[in-house]
Amino acid sequence: MRKYSSEQERFCDLFARLSRSNFRSRFHLKDKDIQYIQEKGMDTIRSHAADFVRTRLAPAQIPNDGKQTPMRGHPVFLAQHATGCCCRGCLYKWHRIPAGVQLAEEQQEYIVDVLMAWIEKEYNRNV
Repeated sequence: MRKYSSEQERFCDLFARLSRSNFRSRFHLKDKDIQYIQEKGMDTIRSHAADFVRTRLAPAQIPNDGKQTPMRGHPVFLAQHATGCCCRGCLYKWHRIPAGVQLAEEQQEYIVDVLMAWIEKEYNRNV
């Protein structure tokens, strides 16, 4: 297994592919999101990300799949759209995680790591 010096390096190829998508590349943290992160801290944001992934993405069948992730209102929601982790269809397209099956714990952790890497990259770009 390859060791990475940072999450940014770990997801370098993914972020490069996402940057070529007009839709994915238009998402950025707003001042309000930066302030929220500063108030709550990255550990709390990671906890929110894990909860959103567990409740909104992990089930095998999601009744409103494709519509379960708002476009704004929380830094994690922006990250989900920016990284292709917003619904099971996008998870398959960008990460080759199949729909129709319960996400394993490792898959959920991977998604949270992707989301947090994007949030940290955006946060550092803005502060």
